[in-house]
Amino acid sequence: MADFAPKKLARTIGKLALDKNGFDIQLLDLRKCSDVANYFVIISGSVDVHVKAIADNIVDGLKKKEVRPWHIEGYNNMQWVLLDYVTVVVHIFQPDIREYYSLEKLWGDAPGEKLD
Repeated sequence: MADFAPKKLARTIGKLALDKNGFDIQLLDLRKCSDVANYFVIISGSVDVHVKAIADNIVDGLKKKEVRPWHIEGYNNMQWVLLDYVTVVVHIFQPDIREYYSLEKLWGDAPGEKLD
């Protein structure tokens, strides 16, 4: 497995999402707020096919670097896909689902960084 510091892994994931036109990408630094993970990467995809393309690109891009997810959820309906890389957890949402769960508000104490 490639040696990725959590912040570098989070930014790499963000770039892979941008490659597939993921939008409203937020990196949340959870290190001082929680032990759940070091970072959340929150991404929006417009429809189920777009969410799948983003998720597939992240998984495939990191596999090329010998980084594999510990756990994956949500491939059944593609409204919210979770990719767990232990230190970095990726959430890929369709916009209405993202708004409903409002992870950025839930983790409002975490410093954030927007990727464009």
